[in-house]
Amino acid sequence: MRGMAKIVTLVSPLDGFELPAYHAAPADARRGGLVLIQEIFGVTDHIRAVADSYADEGYEVIAPSLFERHQRDFQAGYDADGMARGRELSEQTPWAEVAADLSAAVAALQPPVFVVGFCWGGTAAWLAAARVAGVAAASCYYGRRIPELIDEPPQCPAILHFGRHDASIPPEVVDAIADQYPDLPVYRYDAGHGFASDRADHHPDAARLARLRTLQLFALNGGGRGEM
Repeated sequence: MRGMAKIVTLVSPLDGFELPAYHAAPADARRGGLVLIQEIFGVTDHIRAVADSYADEGYEVIAPSLFERHQRDFQAGYDADGMARGRELSEQTPWAEVAADLSAAVAALQPPVFVVGFCWGGTAAWLAAARVAGVAAASCYYGRRIPELIDEPPQCPAILHFGRHDASIPPEVVDAIADQYPDLPVYRYDAGHGFASDRADHHPDAARLARLRTLQLFALNGGGRGEM
């Protein structure tokens, strides 16, 4: 059960840019705040549904629209054109800009604040864990570009999720992350890329297990049931 969902406005400390974010609040006692980071397709109906599902778990969720500077109200389909445009926008969005916008999202929530991200957002979740103050824990799903940030260690507890059959993230990339951070839980699932999405690669068992691990991470780092 969740409370009302709405669009809120965040102000980036980088340049004062105002970006919209989907906000979903729990109807019952709150476990914590959660910044949910989009895939390359934008804050889609699927991302909103994921936000709603975490609100059902007791989290106050903000899902910022992180490509807003480059294309207003961006939402792409899963076809070749949508994927190409999403990749283009992700490459046009520098990590410093993403970190600043995520810091605005974290600051908009009462602690503890957690982060979860998918695909491009999985790398952005790593970025938040490394650079953004106030993040209590982060769960990073199939972050293909984490190697770009490999020398920036998470400053909070974090877990990583990868599919063993993900053609876009070779096993040696996952091995390199695990080797550099041997104490960091790196989970590998019998699934492909996007196994927690609503696309063709969706793998219910892998998605369910990864979510349970994510919720456990949050619970162990302050995400207990609090007051309304």
